[in-house]
Amino acid sequence: MTGLDDLMLLRPEDPSEVTGRPEDAPLERVPNDHYGTPYLVPFTCPEFTCLCPVTGQPDFARFVIDYVPDAWLVESKALKLHLGSYRNHGGFHEATTLDIGQRIVAAIQPVWLRIGGYWYPRGGIPIDVFFQTGEPPAGIWLPDQGVAPYHGR
Repeated sequence: MTGLDDLMLLRPEDPSEVTGRPEDAPLERVPNDHYGTPYLVPFTCPEFTCLCPVTGQPDFARFVIDYVPDAWLVESKALKLHLGSYRNHGGFHEATTLDIGQRIVAAIQPVWLRIGGYWYPRGGIPIDVFFQTGEPPAGIWLPDQGVAPYHGR
């Protein structure tokens, strides 16, 4: 993708249906108008769902994604549809969290990214999964992700 003219998901004629497979839900990108200025872009997805790959039962999580953009921004509607594509996808918590983080990195090549996957209990045990691409850049204000350790979230 090269710019706004290439975006397919924001066009009015597009029904923007959520696909059933993450690999069919592209992460589109848009140019960063403030390229060269370090700043943080946070996203929160409080109602993420996917399926347990063993039992087929639903798993629920809250995702917090923070990134410092370089030349590209992830287009927010494409991100929403991409995250929604996992609702019928079977994946373990660890693999799903890493997959989302690595797909964003592949799509936009950010300066830095971290993702917190705060999963609700499965079998009585909450599983939280964290991934980041390295140390955050100097001078970036990095707020706490705002999710307390599990106490009946």
